[in-house]
Amino acid sequence: MSKCPSYWPKAIKTLSRKDKVLKKLILKYNDKFLTTRKDIFYSLCKSIIGQQISVLAANSVFRKFKNKTKKINPTNVSKLTLNQLKSCGLSRQKALGIKELSLKFVKKEFNPKLILKMNDEEAIEYLSTLRQIGRWSAEMILLFTYNRSNIWPLQDIGLLRAISNNYKKRYLPPKRFLDKLYKKFSPFCSVATWYLWRSIDDEPIQY
Repeated sequence: MSKCPSYWPKAIKTLSRKDKVLKKLILKYNDKFLTTRKDIFYSLCKSIIGQQISVLAANSVFRKFKNKTKKINPTNVSKLTLNQLKSCGLSRQKALGIKELSLKFVKKEFNPKLILKMNDEEAIEYLSTLRQIGRWSAEMILLFTYNRSNIWPLQDIGLLRAISNNYKKRYLPPKRFLDKLYKKFSPFCSVATWYLWRSIDDEPIQY
């Protein structure tokens, strides 16, 4: 895990000044901060496994996947058969996605270093060329692996629920209100997202 992102101290001061709800959350959850593994392959595998299932189920599948690979890296995963991947609890589509992902890394058909030179939208588009990686998964990678400061993942159910709870809005929150928050929180939407997540799950999320 890494140290605190360089923008974090400025972000919490700015967000506390701009928004009473976030100020309260920042004071309440001041024990931890966003971290990164700096291992995009590991994070992509975890993101694929976690799609459309509960956190509890995802953790169970990921443990089995981790035990099967011994060490999660492209070479080890590429040697697993689809049946071996499915035996971890993966659907056929997820197994295909992880298998293809490992082969693209092994053959150097995907270059994560290019992402460093891209803006957020370019990076989302590039990541979305990978099988089983859509906008939500790409945003999780930018937030957790690259620690980008201004990710606002509006396809994330947890974030939308946290906004509804904290701002006393119906679920789903109105788009106009979500856009208003985006403008207010920029360029630190990632930090706002992280604290809003903490409000509904005390254990910080990590991909």
